[in-house]
Amino acid sequence: MNKIKGIGVSAGYAVGTAVVVKEASYDVASATFTTAEEEKQNLDRAVLVYTEDTNKLIEKLTKEAGTKNAEILQGHLVMLSDPFMLQQMQDQIDSGKPAVQAVDAVCQTFYDMFSSVDDEMMKQRASDIQDIRLSLIEIISGVESTKIEEVPSGTILIAKDFTPSMTSRINKENVVGIIAEVGSVTSHSAILARAIDMPAVLSLPDATEIIKDGDTLGIDGGKGYVYQEPDAETIKLLNNDRQAYLNEKSSLLDFFGKETVTKSGDKRLVYGNIGKPEDVQNVIQNSGEGVGLFRTEFLFMDRPALPSEEEQFEAYSTVAKAMGEKEVIIRTLDIGGDKDVSYLGIPKEDNPFLGFRAIRYCLANPELYKTQLSAIIRAARFGNIKIMIPMVTCVEEVAAVRSLIAECELDLAKRGVQFKENIEVGVMIETPAAVFIADELARCADFFSIGTNDLTGYVMAADRGNANVSNLYDVNKPAVLKAIKTTIETAKRHGISVGMCGEAASDRNLIPTLVEWGLDEFSVTPNAILATRKTISEC
Repeated sequence: MNKIKGIGVSAGYAVGTAVVVKEASYDVASATFTTAEEEKQNLDRAVLVYTEDTNKLIEKLTKEAGTKNAEILQGHLVMLSDPFMLQQMQDQIDSGKPAVQAVDAVCQTFYDMFSSVDDEMMKQRASDIQDIRLSLIEIISGVESTKIEEVPSGTILIAKDFTPSMTSRINKENVVGIIAEVGSVTSHSAILARAIDMPAVLSLPDATEIIKDGDTLGIDGGKGYVYQEPDAETIKLLNNDRQAYLNEKSSLLDFFGKETVTKSGDKRLVYGNIGKPEDVQNVIQNSGEGVGLFRTEFLFMDRPALPSEEEQFEAYSTVAKAMGEKEVIIRTLDIGGDKDVSYLGIPKEDNPFLGFRAIRYCLANPELYKTQLSAIIRAARFGNIKIMIPMVTCVEEVAAVRSLIAECELDLAKRGVQFKENIEVGVMIETPAAVFIADELARCADFFSIGTNDLTGYVMAADRGNANVSNLYDVNKPAVLKAIKTTIETAKRHGISVGMCGEAASDRNLIPTLVEWGLDEFSVTPNAILATRKTISEC
């Protein structure tokens, strides 16, 4: 038996037979040019076939995984319909290149552009471009790759990369797991795998070389282990784990629509994290008791210019209306670090996580920030909205935000625009500085929310994306736990609520400790809401 470690991106267990996905093998360089008119017709036909095929996949994915996840493929059609991209392909044909070479060259240019940006969302765009490129080349050349829809029952698929269209073609009756050489927890393939509840292990080096067609495989999609030719005992354990996992998922339905209460009767709250207005439906569908983190930077990204006050107002009020009286905590713009917004022209820094980011950037650009604050306090009339400030390191930053809110209120009053007065303002505790001055912050903030992702990195001086120090990036390190406990105790001492919106909020091993310390609110990814509520109920 060969035990291999990758990244577990979609929980679950499976035992099955390997089918290595073979990409369409076509030598683009060998393509011959006919006439510009004929090559353009080939391109138009390929775009039409691709569009029709993708629309069918969108319909299938909508039924299996919901509208939100199907939007990933909808994004492919949006990119391909970009007149600039299509014109560049036609220009390549006019210069004497066959359609297949035109597609290859233009897509490669866009791929290089997106992949060079140090931003996770842009890197996903690069992966999407590759998906479009491979699909168009396959259609034009007539050379086919492995037909994923037709693999036999009990298949575990192995590929260099699972593109969104490949993942969408999976027939769940036949495929029990997927493995790929590349990908991360936030990649589109991982998102779709979780959406269709498919065990998945990504970033398994040389998987298509190590694993052969017909190999018996076992998968642990949570821990990221792949077992090649497992022995009888391992197969038995994996099957037992799979049944226990399915039983656990079934038991979560008992917690839908229920309050979050510990065994001793103490009430807690389980909220959901969102990045876009439409994500609020995932919180509602998973019985969330509020929105603990609305990451507003996604409204600013992947677009050519700043969103207007009206656009932002529409986004925030949509979420507020959907949640009714339940809390919606809106984190103001948190850019910089690993989140780049190209049109803002933020200069490159040697240490962006220690530089010009989040509240620092916003206070240095008050007009941009006031536009957002105005939109938020206007939208607050339609629900229970609160404002949260990211990356706080001193009380002066909180005072400055409150001063800008007062300016926004005066301006809106002059314009005759209605808004909510005295909106609550809280701070994210995600820097050691904020922990050290938690007493002072508690006197000027209405609530705390612990951002464990950044807090862990800053406390341990460890980059979460650096494999060489991954052993240090751990929320369970004593220094990080002490910072969390200090924050909770300080909030309790001052009579303000304290929540957590980092990944640790759904850590079933840490939750009992957080409950014991008195954490009021756990804000998690929507699909972890019921599991978190169940764990709290057992405390």
